Amino acid sequence: MMGYLWLTWAFKLGPPPCAAARVTVDAYGFSIPQAWESYEEAMNEYGVVLNRRSMKWSKLLQGKAPIEKNLTVKRYVRKGIPNEHRSTIWMVSSGAQEQLQSHPGFYQSLLAMEHDPKLEEVIHIDMHRTFPDNVLFQSSVEPSQRTALYNVLLAYGHHNKAVGYCQGMNFIAGYLLIITKDEEKSFWLMDALIGRILPDYYSPAMLGLKTDQEVLGDLVKAKAPAVGQLMTQFPGIWTLVVSRWFICLYIDVLPVETVLRIWDCLFYEGSKVLFRVALTLIRHNQPEILMARSLMDVCECFKSITKGPFTQDCHHFMQKIFAEPGSLSMATITKMRESCRQRIIMEETR
Repeated sequence: MMGYLWLTWAFKLGPPPCAAARVTVDAYGFSIPQAWESYEEAMNEYGVVLNRRSMKWSKLLQGKAPIEKNLTVKRYVRKGIPNEHRSTIWMVSSGAQEQLQSHPGFYQSLLAMEHDPKLEEVIHIDMHRTFPDNVLFQSSVEPSQRTALYNVLLAYGHHNKAVGYCQGMNFIAGYLLIITKDEEKSFWLMDALIGRILPDYYSPAMLGLKTDQEVLGDLVKAKAPAVGQLMTQFPGIWTLVVSRWFICLYIDVLPVETVLRIWDCLFYEGSKVLFRVALTLIRHNQPEILMARSLMDVCECFKSITKGPFTQDCHHFMQKIFAEPGSLSMATITKMRESCRQRIIMEETR
């Protein structure tokens, strides 16, 4: 399976290094976060899974439209979309492809218009902060993804003036560019996420983000009551421990392969997958969380539970998120959001 590892290198970074060299970055340009031997072993094992999924997806899509929403495709998405199909499936399942085709030349027109100096300034500030250790986003690399990243964020800021630019959007756009390798597709996927899948997450008031933090708190009380009881001792705790999980969609929180598997389901099934991930992390690590005796203990624990073998084995982790939390329908989430949103609005207007 060493051949698979070199293929993943070639997928994004071009020709493989010589056999004597050690690969220090993964297929997406990120530094390998663990010992080479552990990474090699994990990727070889996951390579078997990816090869099997790739053959199944190729057979499923052969001679058909890119995707139909049905139980078979849903099962395939949950088991992982191969990289060669990921951009296409994300675009179609999220509605981004329909928007792109309905608005020819729209993205280019946004880049050609006169730009807001304040918008340009805030985006420029975050350029060097976006994946500084990823070789694809380093200014010394040609072509650097920084230019594409800047263009996508600038275009989106003009397109959605109510949002403009918010910290966290740079990481999302960066991930989209890594997968699609296309500015216009990344722009329309941003539009799908921010405009439809995660409304009000990135607006100035961030009411959607605040609401979902409260929803998670209520879900934890129901599905992990001991942890829920512990968290009631610390007002505002959910903002401290999970706001980054949600606003960055688990980027730099979970391993890259795990994040991409989560996004497969996010684009296909919607935002409820974010709650499934959070609930699985919490339920799986209840003993460690319940040992916390202070606010600092809780915060440190929530940092540690996102690391380690459980989250690195993305295939097993994804199986767990659809089993561990139990039933969790979009209708339930919608009802809880309405209740939590009203509660937040009432508290903020007192």
